[in-house]
Amino acid sequence: YGKHLGRDKNQRTALFRGLIRSLVLEGSITTTDAKVKSIKGLVDKLFTKAKKGDNASLNVLTQTIPQKEVSEKIIELAKKSKDRTSGFTETLRLGQRQGDGAMMVRMSLINQSSDVSLQTKKNQKK
Repeated sequence: YGKHLGRDKNQRTALFRGLIRSLVLEGSITTTDAKVKSIKGLVDKLFTKAKKGDNASLNVLTQTIPQKEVSEKIIELAKKSKDRTSGFTETLRLGQRQGDGAMMVRMSLINQSSDVSLQTKKNQKK
């Protein structure tokens, strides 16, 4: 069930936690298409749980991502996007990697990219 990515369960869990942590803290990540497809559903589920806000949902969020700063940031970003039901991320294909030809993709949070684009537009007007 799901993509194994050439790893056992513990390695995949650590990989997914690391990718989600980087995505939430940095706003975007650049990785392979297979990894993005593997975590996209998990990211949407975490944001949906964070939006719900009850104790059971927050416990699931904390168990999935044990770093407190990441969990708090997910809750903060989920509150900003109350009207959104899904699709908390967007992807942009960057082309194939030189070494092995793997498709590279930039995944970013919708909230982060819209904030950055708004700031860029404001700076261009000045």
